[in-house]
Amino acid sequence: MYSHASESFIKQAREIPEPELQKFYSKLLKLLQGKDFGHETLDSLQRLYLILSVNKYTKLLPPELQKKLLSLLSSPVEQLQVLSSAVLRETLPLSGQELSYNQENISQCSIKLNLLFVPEQAESKADLSSLCTLLLRGLEGRPSEGPSPSLMLTLPIINTILTHSPDCLTEDQVTLLSKKLVDWLRYASIVQGGGASSGGFFTGPRSRQPVPIAELDGTVSGDFFTVLCVGQGFTEDQWMNVYSFSMLRHWLLTYHSVSSGNLMSDADDRSEVDGSVVSMVSATSSSSRLLPPKERLREKAFQYCQRLIEQSDRKAHKRTDTELQKACLVEAVCILDCVCVEDASLVYRTFPCIKALFGRLSSDLSFARVLIPIAQFYLNHGEMAAVDCDGVWMLVFGRYPGELFNDPFLAHEFLRFLRLNLDSVQLRVPQYIRSFPNLLKFLAWDSPAVVDDFVDLLPSLVTPGTAVELLHSLLDLPCLTATLVLQLRSVSLPIAEPSGRGVRLQDAFRNPSLRGLFLFLLRGEAGSGDTIDRLSTLHELLAEAADWPRVVHCAQVVPVLLHIYFHRVMADEKLLAHLILVMLERSSLLLKIPTYIREIHRVFSCHLLRLCKRRPSLVVDQSHELLEFAGATANVYSKEEIFTHVVWVLGEYLSVSCDSRCSVSLITSCFEALEAVLFEITSSAPSPGNICPAPKVITTLMSALAKLASRSHDLIPRVSLFLSKLRTAARSGSVAWCADEEDLVSVVTRGEELWSLLKAPGVAQSVLTPPAHINAPQWHRDTNVASPLQLRALTSLTHSQ
Repeated sequence: MYSHASESFIKQAREIPEPELQKFYSKLLKLLQGKDFGHETLDSLQRLYLILSVNKYTKLLPPELQKKLLSLLSSPVEQLQVLSSAVLRETLPLSGQELSYNQENISQCSIKLNLLFVPEQAESKADLSSLCTLLLRGLEGRPSEGPSPSLMLTLPIINTILTHSPDCLTEDQVTLLSKKLVDWLRYASIVQGGGASSGGFFTGPRSRQPVPIAELDGTVSGDFFTVLCVGQGFTEDQWMNVYSFSMLRHWLLTYHSVSSGNLMSDADDRSEVDGSVVSMVSATSSSSRLLPPKERLREKAFQYCQRLIEQSDRKAHKRTDTELQKACLVEAVCILDCVCVEDASLVYRTFPCIKALFGRLSSDLSFARVLIPIAQFYLNHGEMAAVDCDGVWMLVFGRYPGELFNDPFLAHEFLRFLRLNLDSVQLRVPQYIRSFPNLLKFLAWDSPAVVDDFVDLLPSLVTPGTAVELLHSLLDLPCLTATLVLQLRSVSLPIAEPSGRGVRLQDAFRNPSLRGLFLFLLRGEAGSGDTIDRLSTLHELLAEAADWPRVVHCAQVVPVLLHIYFHRVMADEKLLAHLILVMLERSSLLLKIPTYIREIHRVFSCHLLRLCKRRPSLVVDQSHELLEFAGATANVYSKEEIFTHVVWVLGEYLSVSCDSRCSVSLITSCFEALEAVLFEITSSAPSPGNICPAPKVITTLMSALAKLASRSHDLIPRVSLFLSKLRTAARSGSVAWCADEEDLVSVVTRGEELWSLLKAPGVAQSVLTPPAHINAPQWHRDTNVASPLQLRALTSLTHSQ
């Protein structure tokens, strides 16, 4: 939150009256017309920026003030440059007359600061195109004509413009820039710039000799310049080499989306060289000058990236250079992938290099970031090159998630790779589905950061073969979080919580007799079993981890993922029946976090109704397990939410109309089980430690008994007797099983309604178990009744003038 003084300044800036604002404009203009700009000018510019930035609607500056601000972009005072650029970005788009892109303006204004606001201020594509024309015109000169101070800033500006409007370049401009990129990438100087000296006592301006560039290991470079070459100084074309490499991938991905005439230009270029000749030329770099500009850039990009991969094998003297090698490897492999996507003939030339790189880096976990682009390359081109990709997938889906789950950058890059290539991964990577226990480690470790990724990925992991195990894994995700924390502590110095907390858990993690429980959670692949037998023991061990921040955060995302999981399950009845059993079993086998348990029970209840509504026959199939759950009085107090929904499902779908297998004996056994529970909770006070059952539980039990009795009339007297006793007991005074008088009134009222219905069995059956056409009426479509005619008449009246 802002301080009181800051809020006061912001409020004044927002509420400044228009007359006072105009006076402020005039005062600032007078200050800017002077020769010396003091602190008053800087303070006024800062105030102007505050006024423009805190207002919801952009304000239009006077034209004279805009011109003065534009002139400040070339001021030698950096503060004035920054403030004028910031103010101009907050104003409305400038008119074509006020923002004229001419050569004089480009030379006078700071292009670096123009980069901050020109793409946003341009009114149309024509403005950006005209700016590109002027920028590219400066590239047509020769280096011998003298260095241009703004040349090194041209590529960043063009790259920014391409981001805003990829189609603002013409075919000639694309060709020109492609040629320049080739020259900068491949033919930059191979000597150090900045007047590097070879040393010696008599060294002077006349005796300085060109010093060749060096590799990161200190040896003299024997090949062309790249971003991984070092020296005491760099020439302008070497800097352009660096800038060209930094924008090369964006350029390769973008230049096909320029104007439609560009495609015709490509066709013309290709027609000049026979197709067979092109394929021969592309196999050797010595003849690359015969290729059209785009193909030539592709060839030089290929050579550049191959050289970077070779340079990355050198031992760098500095740690920062080692990190630079990794970053360049990532970019080089990505560029090679782009090049091979555009020209499939390069796949066979590239794969030996990529395969050797993978073999060199696969054993070094510090290069894990590079493995993601390599995996992308194998995914895109492995099938075409007919290479064995299993080694890549075993490493990417096995060791890296299992050992580097706590690397946030790797987690982001890896999950992003999966999201962008989900269809291809499902089709070509058999290890993907089986590795979900490893993938869930990213989620267990840093749930808030990656939950969005798993919202997209989780449906692809739900298959008939993994559905049950995946459900158990999601429910045990907080346990996995605690286990990962213990694993990291065990490999480093043991970290004990204050007051000795965590020591017992750490000892349990190292205990051989309990080791199997933790190893199951840390497994890398699915298929070793849906769950373990001693879950309750595991939950008791991890009880003291229930308040760890990572465990709490993980428990908060599990209900969200469970909703996605159940919406995805669209399998056969056997799987759905198994899922019902898992829900009933796991409702009592959860890590002891009260809010987590309540949320899981709520999710189970919601989707139990959904599954039974879709497949009512499941109630008959699983009637034994459902009755066993509903017949346990303890569930009334510990699992109120799911218990209520199980009772409702039994009363609603245990009917011949839902399943012809539903017999009278089954209805009677269900009735007796529910009757016993209802009698027990309404005949005595709850046991110590339990609160009174909710009115919803009692009314749901009464309704279920009434529904079952309406389908087997022999049971009606038993329900009626119970309801009459309930009413008598309530009228005699307070009861031990209900502490609130209003709740008692609602229970008694519901009982009287059901009692009245059961006095007429035929009516009771129609009301409590209505036919399908009553539950889903379509009277508005039935032409034999008056409702359609009435609806049409009302519609015509409401729509008439």
